[in-house]
Amino acid sequence: MLKFVFTGSVGSGKTTAIATISESSYFSTEVKPSEQNVLQQKKSTTVAMDYGVLKTIDGQDKFYLYGTPGQRRFDFMTPILTRDAAGLIIMINNTQGNPLEELDYYLSLNKAFLLKNPAVIGITHYDTTSQPSVDDYLTVLNGRGIPWPVMNIDARELDDIMLLLDTLVMMVEYS
Repeated sequence: MLKFVFTGSVGSGKTTAIATISESSYFSTEVKPSEQNVLQQKKSTTVAMDYGVLKTIDGQDKFYLYGTPGQRRFDFMTPILTRDAAGLIIMINNTQGNPLEELDYYLSLNKAFLLKNPAVIGITHYDTTSQPSVDDYLTVLNGRGIPWPVMNIDARELDDIMLLLDTLVMMVEYS
């Protein structure tokens, strides 16, 4: 039984990723956005958390998947949701604002957790714009002395989300 948390900005694909990979039990606290800038991006947004469960292939274990809200006013939920988690999946929308600053923000927000736990970075909407590049993200991580994997993914694609999760599971098991 392992717990993993998806975090990142509004519209980065956290809810979609958890819905894509979860089996029968999936829960979301999506509501209509109250902030105008969020309303322009999407019709609903997470205000507390997303939750899903994925059984391992042999059915012996479960992965518990949590998603943080993307709006910064709900950042207080992040340490609550990461408590007892084994790892973090940081989702970054490559088309919004300054994605590299977003990565830096989420690395800083989760600094205490990340001192003891691994993370993987999932870049969404890379098919729309490939700038910044994966190498640009790696440069940010290398500047912090962090050797974590960075992958461009589609949050709607099961194989992409499984790749993120499998990579993180291996990092947890071999760390």
